[in-house]
Amino acid sequence: MDRRKFLTGLGAGAAVLIAAPQALWALTENRASTLINSLVGDINRVIDSGKGENAMFREFERIFQRYSDTSYIAAYALGVDGRRASSSQKKAFSKAFQGYISRKYGKRFREFIGGKLEVKGVKKVKKWYEVSTIAYLKGQSPFEVTFLVSDRSGRDLFFNMFIEGVNLLLTERTEIGAILDSHKGDIDALIAELKRLS
Repeated sequence: MDRRKFLTGLGAGAAVLIAAPQALWALTENRASTLINSLVGDINRVIDSGKGENAMFREFERIFQRYSDTSYIAAYALGVDGRRASSSQKKAFSKAFQGYISRKYGKRFREFIGGKLEVKGVKKVKKWYEVSTIAYLKGQSPFEVTFLVSDRSGRDLFFNMFIEGVNLLLTERTEIGAILDSHKGDIDALIAELKRLS
């Protein structure tokens, strides 16, 4: 290969790297599985820690912060009402929602004490990956907990979860909508209510 061809090829390669970093470094099946394996490991450690309920909830909130796309989940839950919310309201809602959802699902994870979660399979669905896990609880039949993982935020995070087929995103949009309706559309009242809910 002569110098001209080498430089031309080098330039073309650099152009591809600059133009399409997402394609080169896109989320893979292995990365999606690694994320959920790490998540499951952290959940199992909290379950086995023997800590008090409030301490466990704080740990679950940190787990949600680390592994989930809480900004997306909160925005989805607020839905079209987010269009009329101010920037400060959106920020306050996202923070309040994060605590609320961590406490809520922390209670579900508390049911796993003495049991465990195991990753069973990964498959690509459109632009994300579906990671299937099985929950083994004492005295109960095993059931599936599924996580949807994406790198749309620039990080590998899960943005939805199904527990026994119950869709987190749709459930929370319905429940947040109901709370907002009960406060006649007052977003500040919704935020205050989420802070109180456990």
